[in-house]
Amino acid sequence: MDEAIQESLDRLAREHQVTILWAGETGDRGRGTPSSDSGYEVRFLYVHPPAHYLRVFDKRDVIEATAEDRITLVGWDIKKALGMLRKSHPGLREWLSSPVLYRQHEAGVAPLRALLDDTLLPSVLCIHYLAQAKDCITKLAEDRDLRLMKYVSMFRDLLACQWVVSHGSQPPLSLSRLLDEFLPRGDIREQLDELLALKAQVREAEMIPPQPDLDEYLLRLYGQLQRSVPGQIPVVDTAVFDQALLLTLQTVHPDLHL
Repeated sequence: MDEAIQESLDRLAREHQVTILWAGETGDRGRGTPSSDSGYEVRFLYVHPPAHYLRVFDKRDVIEATAEDRITLVGWDIKKALGMLRKSHPGLREWLSSPVLYRQHEAGVAPLRALLDDTLLPSVLCIHYLAQAKDCITKLAEDRDLRLMKYVSMFRDLLACQWVVSHGSQPPLSLSRLLDEFLPRGDIREQLDELLALKAQVREAEMIPPQPDLDEYLLRLYGQLQRSVPGQIPVVDTAVFDQALLLTLQTVHPDLHL
């Protein structure tokens, strides 16, 4: 599968005349919780030649494609990525924390990575994770059946929020790392491990009935986290993002002189 993904990335780089700075896996595979029919959700960052950025009207800054074997690829231009990073965009931050790496231009992506710590806005991340979990939490409170895939995603969202509240840093994408931090052992961990084992064997559409112990734990945790969202902090000045874009262009295109 890695070969097919690499071929897809090479094809997109040729077709769009870009340099791919970073590519990794997101979704269930990135979280380490794939179902039997989970696809491959490849996300990547890219940069155009310098002349592309010397224009009055910006062109499309996203590349989207699909390939065989359930491969979906979505890429962002580095300029878009830097702009979204200033807002502490949760999705982008999760891309860059993926443990499944397909490609990385280490020097080229370094200026963006250097801003990760300074651009982390805990309140933005917590609000995002709680919003992601809200629909499933409502269904738990109503004792309704849920898709197993969504149940596991909700569990991960709440633990990710707990990580931000507890550590004030970017949570790992991997669910297992979050579980080892907050539920290293005990009955709740054992029951969730059983669901994870089931998830690996069934399709993404699999439904599960209410899980009394787990549901009670999640509802209680959700309430605690709602009361613990950190306060707002100032965003980073725009000048450092302009400098990061310039450094990226100079690194990937060393013949650029301004």
